[in-house]
Amino acid sequence: MAHFFVQDLDETAGTAVVTGPDAFHLTRVLRMSPGDPLTLSDGAGRIFPAAITGLSPGAVRVRLTGPSRREQLPLAVTLVQGIAKGERMDLVVQKAVEIGVFRIIPMVSERTVARPAGEQKLARWRRIALEAAKQSRRGIVPEVVVPRTLGEVLDSLPPGATALLPWEQENGCALAGVLAGPPPEEAFLFIGPEGGFTAAEVSAARSRGVRTVSLGRRILRSETAGLVTLALVLFRWGDLGWTG
Repeated sequence: MAHFFVQDLDETAGTAVVTGPDAFHLTRVLRMSPGDPLTLSDGAGRIFPAAITGLSPGAVRVRLTGPSRREQLPLAVTLVQGIAKGERMDLVVQKAVEIGVFRIIPMVSERTVARPAGEQKLARWRRIALEAAKQSRRGIVPEVVVPRTLGEVLDSLPPGATALLPWEQENGCALAGVLAGPPPEEAFLFIGPEGGFTAAEVSAARSRGVRTVSLGRRILRSETAGLVTLALVLFRWGDLGWTG
């Protein structure tokens, strides 16, 4: 079922209007007609069942057909992802949104090979996040923030948040063991770039309360490690794999 984010939504009147590129996609690509069902989100977490009532150039009128449900994240996870080269970062943004991430912070560290993102690249990542949120029928569009350095992210860690850093040299603390504990209210996942974190960066992270964890014997690419860690955390502490 098609899913769109709309600003022109009147819950009291039970109506909404889909405009712009979404209206074009709905009418010219999906070729939907009056009476066809769809779902809408106001971007604040509420998701409404709806049906098309009328079509006009550039606008699709919609009637809300039932009460809303809310996307309530049991755990807000921020993925601090070392910026990957080429389309790999696009993949991370897309799949992380589908899996259930709350926020993505593209990170620049000592071994980052990719050039820091400019305005065009950041806008691209945000468009990818929006399209992924539509595809997975989310109630919010996860934020992709302006790239930050590792130090900047460490300086801004909120008190009480659980912060984990998968590291290939960690032998004493497995991610599975950490996830066996009670869930936190918020989590940050630090994923290094292609070359990984330096020992000095790991030491700095540990001094700020970040826990290094092992993902097992296999060495994963940066983009793989981020998505695997996110999925495992949301399965154990979040709502991935569950109903209701």
